[in-house]
Amino acid sequence: MPKYTEFKDIGVAFKKHPITNDLVTVKNDVDIKQAVKNLILTNKGERFFLPDLGSDLMTLLFEPMDFGTIGLIEDEIRRVLSVYEPRVEVQELRTEPNFEDNGYEVELTFKIVGRQDTVYDIEFFLERTR
Repeated sequence: MPKYTEFKDIGVAFKKHPITNDLVTVKNDVDIKQAVKNLILTNKGERFFLPDLGSDLMTLLFEPMDFGTIGLIEDEIRRVLSVYEPRVEVQELRTEPNFEDNGYEVELTFKIVGRQDTVYDIEFFLERTR
């Protein structure tokens, strides 16, 4: 059986483990999914001392809902992941407008670099917050 690098991080829920009283951690694919989603949804300038970390997706959500904006959203997601998340390789990225809810349905399929085991999916909804 091949040896894989283990990934581990604190869960975003910040829940306390019932037995150890430490923060609950997430491992491997769950860790990477959490990191990918956090990177995509982080606005540039939001993290202290790292002004370029994150994406400009929130500004794109105020543009007209058309295929040009969809292309810009997908380009921005690919850029953020290629620069800040070297552990993933994007396999497929689909973005579709949802006119009724005034946002975009995003489905991201990726592989973990260095592993041949499986392909992972993340689905989320991008919408304006104000």
